[in-house]
Amino acid sequence: MTLSPLTRRRLAVFRAHRRGFVALWIFTALFLLCLFAEFIANDRPLVIRYDGQWYFPVLADYGGDVFDPTAMPTEADYTDPELQAAVRARGWMVWPLIPYDFKSIVKNLDRPAPSPPSWHNWLGTDDEARDVLARIIYGFRLSVLFGFTLAAVASAVGIAAGAVQGFYGGAIDLLFQRFIEIWSGMPQLYLLIILGSVLTPTFWTLLIFLLLFSWMHLTGVVRAEFLRGRNLDYVRAARALGVGDAAVMWRHILPNAMVATLTFLPFTLSGSVTVLASLDFLGFGLPPGAPSLGELVSEGKNNLQAPWLGITAFVVLGGMLTLLIFIGEAVRDSFDPRKTMT
Repeated sequence: MTLSPLTRRRLAVFRAHRRGFVALWIFTALFLLCLFAEFIANDRPLVIRYDGQWYFPVLADYGGDVFDPTAMPTEADYTDPELQAAVRARGWMVWPLIPYDFKSIVKNLDRPAPSPPSWHNWLGTDDEARDVLARIIYGFRLSVLFGFTLAAVASAVGIAAGAVQGFYGGAIDLLFQRFIEIWSGMPQLYLLIILGSVLTPTFWTLLIFLLLFSWMHLTGVVRAEFLRGRNLDYVRAARALGVGDAAVMWRHILPNAMVATLTFLPFTLSGSVTVLASLDFLGFGLPPGAPSLGELVSEGKNNLQAPWLGITAFVVLGGMLTLLIFIGEAVRDSFDPRKTMT
């Protein structure tokens, strides 16, 4: 596929923005690693070779009697010393780099939880004796996926709403603007408290609830671009030739409107990534025990005698936002016609 000169210039400006370009590579590498969290941090072995057969506990469930005839036929507990001894008697097993997942309770700690960093728990344990590094890996993945999904869906809805407002104008624009003013004034936190008292918050219920209010961020920008673009000569010519409204909006106005919109997307994404952590910190997010960076912040606040919890939460959230902001700056510069390669 041949890129246009404008696209090549934008890519060149983005690569020339060293801070943003490096931040993109770092963020992508971290996200890809966390996508495979089960293979990095898990309380199940990656692979077991037992009695001449292969087993993959990280991908499938096996009963304890598969490896130990004296065990119960329930799901195997691979942290049980007896089961481990039975496996090693007839084979071997390979564990992940971190032998805990986000809900694993670390046993045989040399001091009460939360325990400080050690060779067994590189970032220590929280106040429920769970490995902090494992929870960060799972929490990073959950936060980024939640933020990406929320930003993508909310942006699509907001762009569509702004396009309709700006293209048709008149009564449609006036009524839509009054609706947005009323809807944006709704007390989101109170509504979330009511929702939490009726339903158990989950990934999808929180996503849908936040989507109801997050779609308005880009509406104003897109509306302004469509109000300006609908009166341009080439748009009026297309409508005079009988081109449908949907085609005019999609092919002739939206590409130009997206230039201004894309510069806001990385910053919208950074806000969407941290909204889940904010809700979890306040206690209105995911159920207790879910891998959450916000819960780690709350634990750091409640356990000032364990400074590694607060420091870890600050470094992870601060680092994530810093990378996203750097990427956003590079994207903004690449779409700025005044910027040149330096």
